[in-house]
Amino acid sequence: MKEKRDTLNRRTFMGGTLGAAAGIGAAHWLTGPAEAAAAQQGPPGTSASTGPGLYRLEADVRHCEVRGAIPSDLNGAFYRVGPDPQFPLVDGNIPFDGEGHVSMFRIKDGRVDYKSRFVRNDRWLAQDAAGRILFPMYRNPSMDDPSVAGLSRSTANTHIINYKNMLLALKEDSPPSAMDLLTLETLVPNYTFDDLLPSRTFTAHPKLDSETGNMVAFGYEATGHGSDVVSMFEFTPDGERVWDATITVPYVGMLHDFAVTRRYIIFYVIPMAFDAEQMANGGIHWSWDSTQPTYFGFVRRDGDGSDVRWIEGPTRSATHVMGAFSDDDRIYVDVEMSMSNPFPFMPMRDGAAWNPVAGASHITRLSVDLGPSTPQSYSIEQMYPHQGALPRQDDRYNTAPYRYGFLACPDPYAESRREARACYARFDHQTRQDTLYRSEEATSLAECCFAPRSADAPEGSGYLMGLATRNDQNRRSDLVILDAEHLDEGPVATVMLPMRAPGQVHGWWVPESQMPG
Repeated sequence: MKEKRDTLNRRTFMGGTLGAAAGIGAAHWLTGPAEAAAAQQGPPGTSASTGPGLYRLEADVRHCEVRGAIPSDLNGAFYRVGPDPQFPLVDGNIPFDGEGHVSMFRIKDGRVDYKSRFVRNDRWLAQDAAGRILFPMYRNPSMDDPSVAGLSRSTANTHIINYKNMLLALKEDSPPSAMDLLTLETLVPNYTFDDLLPSRTFTAHPKLDSETGNMVAFGYEATGHGSDVVSMFEFTPDGERVWDATITVPYVGMLHDFAVTRRYIIFYVIPMAFDAEQMANGGIHWSWDSTQPTYFGFVRRDGDGSDVRWIEGPTRSATHVMGAFSDDDRIYVDVEMSMSNPFPFMPMRDGAAWNPVAGASHITRLSVDLGPSTPQSYSIEQMYPHQGALPRQDDRYNTAPYRYGFLACPDPYAESRREARACYARFDHQTRQDTLYRSEEATSLAECCFAPRSADAPEGSGYLMGLATRNDQNRRSDLVILDAEHLDEGPVATVMLPMRAPGQVHGWWVPESQMPG
């Protein structure tokens, strides 16, 4: 029975709704009532990835059909990326290990063109030439085929961001891969910022400074596999490295995301911990160690890292940041938080069964009082009843005080789970009120992304967009575009694809002013 449950979760995760599913908990992995029926089991003896997750279709759709009208002030490109295995994953591997597949909705003057391409980096090219998997286990280099020794293991499958007129495809165990913003051609398989990258790794979640536009980023396991060193650094939009420093963490846990304010960098160390014994036995990089506490750590920007402070807290998981800010008195970080392991396919080190209730995530505010010279604790406050992961904000406010946040979630007000439709929520942190877009029936939603009406539009004034999977239409995909200030009024435009789009972890909006000619 356990094997059947795990297989279903892996296959559901790898479908078109991968983004909205990650870390929500089993009760909310199937974000549309029909999705469970859509995620049927594969033939006996086949890998879980031979189901919806093994997609591999690179596509071009020109002049996409649009229901409604594209707003005249919405011009640019919406990019998505997620894991899409070149070949069926081996037993014991996890969905995070599929190769990066990037898709783009190019929106200009009311017209929408769609394009998708694999990231053709070291890993993809080597496996394509060999016709088989050469990196068989998630972040476990000891399992690699000898022929790929010295090559980058990056899947480039987690996030994307534009930088220096290129699209960077990100995976946190490696440097980025750089792609052409218009053609999605891979330009630089291993982009090291003109050899200025001070780390062997690069986060999947860099932040853009709200005032300077600088990219603030980090790399964990920065000096080698399993190391406790974290490298922090900042690059100008022109590629100059203006600051870097290193710190060490209390233990090597997953540092998937971080928070940046005008004065501080904040890390949250969770007990999804490096497992050397599991890897020696051919397993993956991580397991959930419930005996470990969490640590809220903060360090001054532009310093040498020597002032880092670590505050021990209760065992929790928090992998994504909605927003953060600080003043003279406190640091505030808003995250999605669960009581335990949020990923059904991640091993539990003590052998316990995965708990869907403890694994469910809610938007939670962490804060620490800066008054004491050595703070002893941090506060944990659940902000809303909504269950969901992958929160977003208006990215112009990455390092500044902010008011609005967004989240893909099941309807928290539905009378029963069966009646709950997939939703996008807009949160007003000032009033603690929410507004919901409730999707159509038999639909699931990926992570959403915000696009401002203009560069100087007020916070939250613009459009929210995300991929909708129509589970009763052979999992065909649509891009829904909503007025971010009026989600409850439904889409202003729906871009219709004739097929299913590849799965998504994260997405990114690039305005027309930042697109190549």
